[in-house]
Amino acid sequence: MIDLDFIRVCRLDELPSVGAARANLDGRIVSIVRAEDGSVHCIDDECTHGRVSLSEGDVSGCTVECWLHGSRFDLRTGHPLSPPATEPVVVHSVKIEGDEVFVALAEEN
Repeated sequence: MIDLDFIRVCRLDELPSVGAARANLDGRIVSIVRAEDGSVHCIDDECTHGRVSLSEGDVSGCTVECWLHGSRFDLRTGHPLSPPATEPVVVHSVKIEGDEVFVALAEEN
């Protein structure tokens, strides 16, 4: 049974093999990201430095790089790994059931 807090987002085969897709979940714009190891993560889509879409950035290992100024964020924790960003992005819980991706939205900071 699926928890009420989780929202179905997509099927796994709708995500890139490595990369990100943008989604609107109850009015909140997020990036659903598949890392190089195949794990799936969900973060707020907006870079905390440049206010641009992280779903348009490059994914490497378990990080996403903002295309505008090069800030990198850890997909597991949301913490910035390189400047100019100093504030983390919000990380949301993801669960996979079969081939379906579900996300539970975290509180906004």
